[in-house]
Amino acid sequence: MRDVELIASYWTVSGGAIPHSDKEYSTFEFRERVGAVARAGFKGMGFWHADLEHVQKSYSLQEMKRILDDNGIRHIEIEFLADWFLEPGERRTAAEARKRLLFDACEALGGRHIKVGDFYRTACPMPRLIDEFAQLCQEAAKRGIRIGYELMPFSVIESLPLARQLVEGAAQKNGGIIFDLWHIVKLGIPYDDVVSFPKEYLVGVEINDGWIRTPPGMDIVTETTAHRQLCGNGEFDIKGFLAKLVSSSYDGPVGIEVLNAELRSWPLEKTVTTAFNTTLAQFPR
Repeated sequence: MRDVELIASYWTVSGGAIPHSDKEYSTFEFRERVGAVARAGFKGMGFWHADLEHVQKSYSLQEMKRILDDNGIRHIEIEFLADWFLEPGERRTAAEARKRLLFDACEALGGRHIKVGDFYRTACPMPRLIDEFAQLCQEAAKRGIRIGYELMPFSVIESLPLARQLVEGAAQKNGGIIFDLWHIVKLGIPYDDVVSFPKEYLVGVEINDGWIRTPPGMDIVTETTAHRQLCGNGEFDIKGFLAKLVSSSYDGPVGIEVLNAELRSWPLEKTVTTAFNTTLAQFPR
């Protein structure tokens, strides 16, 4: 699987963008960012909602699509939609506006999926969550869009049984789960269980590195948003995970998602080249 196609997930190549702030847009200019990502060897890129809004001040979605195509970027990941399952109210209204932004961008750019989920373990009865996920997928299907719910410790969907209950309950062909190695490790989910997840509901896979346990004095949110590591710089058994992944039924691209405070100060070329080379080195030869 050394010929795997890699996605430069948004936060890995967003420069000085700061998660959960009013400056979540990339500090790297769009055209330059796309060109550098392609030269490094990536075949895919991710875009965050705030970045999409920021880039569209300079480029139309049609211009963005041409630039991506000209650079051979085939796999486009769009994120992130939260609060789409809430009862009517201010947060749900804001989510509806963001959904329109993400749907428009995904359709225009030919995105492979939109990431959705929850960062705040927002209480929601499972029957309602299943119904809302089904409705979201049905709306997306009308525009040829696939929806991937990201399992993570910050969501009520924090285990494989709950993930299966969600997607099998919704039973939508364009809806499934995105697995990020960071969350898999932090939740203690066995690799074998991940790679045996039903193929029809496995939307995407991302890898990264880090500490097995959160260091004393640090909360998991800070660790997650500022201390993930490029592959090979931490304690995760990435090669063990990928050895199982390549022998599984999953045949899609693999993302590298690293949110790291030090990485935010790196120049663009160093960022993309190091991210690509350290990620590719983890795959079986």
